[in-house]
Amino acid sequence: MIPQDTIAKIFDTSDIVEVISDFVNLKKSGANFKGLSPFSNEKTPSFMVSPGKRIFKDFSSGKGGNVVTFLMEHEHLSYPEALKWLAKKYNIEIQEEAPSDEQLEEKNKREGLFLAHQFANDFFTKQLNETDEGQSIGLSYFKKRGYHKQTIENFNLGYSPEKWNALAEKAANEKYNLDALVEAGIVKKNEKGYYDFFRGRVIFPIQNLTGRIIGFGARTLRTDKNVAKYFNSPESSIYNKSQVLYGLYQSKNQIIKDDICYLVEGYTDVISLHHNGVKNVVASSGTSLTEGQIRLIKRFTNNIVILYDGDAAGISASFRGVDMILKEGLNVKIILFPDGEDPDSYAHKLEQEEFQKFLKENQEDFITFKSNQLLEKSKNDPISISNTINDIITTIAVIPDPVSRSVYIKSTSQKFQLDEQLLINEVQKKLKSKFSSNTTSFNTPISQPQTLVPKKGFEKGIKHKLDNQEKDLIRLMVSYGAKSIPIEIQNENGEKTEEEYPLAQFIIEEILTDNLSYTNSKFQQIFNEYVDGLENGLLVNDQHFIQQPDLTSLIVDLTTSENILSHNWIDKHHIQTRTESKRLKQAAVESVFIYKLRVTENLILEKQELLKTTENKREERGILEEIQELIKVRNIFAGELGITITQ
Repeated sequence: MIPQDTIAKIFDTSDIVEVISDFVNLKKSGANFKGLSPFSNEKTPSFMVSPGKRIFKDFSSGKGGNVVTFLMEHEHLSYPEALKWLAKKYNIEIQEEAPSDEQLEEKNKREGLFLAHQFANDFFTKQLNETDEGQSIGLSYFKKRGYHKQTIENFNLGYSPEKWNALAEKAANEKYNLDALVEAGIVKKNEKGYYDFFRGRVIFPIQNLTGRIIGFGARTLRTDKNVAKYFNSPESSIYNKSQVLYGLYQSKNQIIKDDICYLVEGYTDVISLHHNGVKNVVASSGTSLTEGQIRLIKRFTNNIVILYDGDAAGISASFRGVDMILKEGLNVKIILFPDGEDPDSYAHKLEQEEFQKFLKENQEDFITFKSNQLLEKSKNDPISISNTINDIITTIAVIPDPVSRSVYIKSTSQKFQLDEQLLINEVQKKLKSKFSSNTTSFNTPISQPQTLVPKKGFEKGIKHKLDNQEKDLIRLMVSYGAKSIPIEIQNENGEKTEEEYPLAQFIIEEILTDNLSYTNSKFQQIFNEYVDGLENGLLVNDQHFIQQPDLTSLIVDLTTSENILSHNWIDKHHIQTRTESKRLKQAAVESVFIYKLRVTENLILEKQELLKTTENKREERGILEEIQELIKVRNIFAGELGITITQ
């Protein structure tokens, strides 16, 4: 187990904005940061990070929590694993016993696969750098490509020796679990025994966003055309090709900084561009671009530049993938390399500054690029030109931003010398066809946190659930507990004076005075910890609860709401609003009174039900007196709240 003082140090040291920025492109928004949800597909940012509260809230998926919760949700880590991840990031030493062989065997399948990949990668990198075969073949190959030592280390490049079972033999000698290596596809098994799948190849490890190795690409150095150039790891529970981009781990920070992502095809393209100073580049690793990969890029930038090597067939085949990018609301530009060149070869041919200049000066927006490519194929054939125009219209129609659509419609009408209104009508037809069965209103008002005081008359005779009232009281305590509110106090002489009370203390005293308790066990737990704190001269705050795994999600839900996203716009334009924080006394008093009002009404109903079953006249009179007293109390609460009790 990790000691509590170490856990506290991890929480105190961890910067939630810094950590989440490794996975999501966050932008400053008032006192908070916001970005696109990493848990759902959305076009309008609803993912919020509060550095002050040290929490995140994703309004699209409902997820929320602290920095540890985020890692658990996003990276599928256990609580201890998330703490260890943070400890490693911030160089915090964890004094913990090494796991036994039995504990290692009990590791779940997922963790076993991670360990298998790391074990294999350590073997491959050692073979590359410390053996004669690795240096003369693997390292020599990388150096011929111009990669220096730092580049090789940054991408964890390795080499698998020609020997039939070098890795399998090492694993067996070290009593390593071969089953995990077989499961990962790194080692194979036949009637002769275990053998290495990637033998005789240079190795390109594939990493997830946290840097953990989840698969490998392996390139043969033989010229034999009967031998597959690349072998790749099979998919597994930790490796889903459609959700992974090669090089994103190394590139994500630069992508965020430059607000642009270069997209290439293969491993060596990524590494060569990095080597040439272009560090915001990723690869789809030879697979067709998927929606998952597009959304992965979208977490970090809305701008993609695709680098093509000039292969006409490949370009045409990629058009569908680009339409998918546009559909997700990203901006797409194209760079076409000279005939016979690809990103890898051209990066080696030009000096670093010259290559970077080429990338900046040869970008072309995708619609123009596609039009030119299709027109080149159409020549002067009217039918082909008509098909080309329809193809362009289809692409324009998938762009979600109406302003961008309008710009492309105008440029297309000029290019093809067509009436602009005609193109507008055709795009509208496609949009209508697309959305006719999926209409959505975007004018739904965002609810704001408020004290749950009924706006209409309060109906008596109805048993009330107290969940909302209990939640509102706890929400006020957690959100504003330490803030002072003026409370009227009557001294021994009957004189009334105002004193400043912490809001949490006011609510606690009101609840304890009437011997009330919460029906929700977690709300009662929070309330009890406030009481314990006050008895010891301390006033706990939201951070006290945020670090408790069983309460984290609840506290985040209580202290955040979607209106925090719109408040940034309000603050920017200096609009004066009567927010809850500016009327805390009213909010606290209303919340306490409505809670007591509903508790009292429920007590009245209980007594009335009891009255129906009572046959003893004396007991009946006693119950009637209790009911009358409760009605008086109820009416006082209702009067304070300005609520009408209906007859």
